[in-house]
Amino acid sequence: MKIRIDKASCVGNARCAAVAPDLFPLDDNGYIQVAEIDVPPGKEEDARRGAAACPERIILIEEDD
Repeated sequence: MKIRIDKASCVGNARCAAVAPDLFPLDDNGYIQVAEIDVPPGKEEDARRGAAACPERIILIEEDD
């Protein structure tokens, strides 16, 4: 599973990191630091919850085939 993030559209609500801080690293201002994340095994549900928590819906989950 991969997470793709539209960093330019992040407004710094930090809700993704509140749900899964180990998957969604933030900078000092509360904005997402990365545009792509390889989700480690066992963290898939955290990834889904973090994406669902984003009010801007800029976090996309790509499931493995």
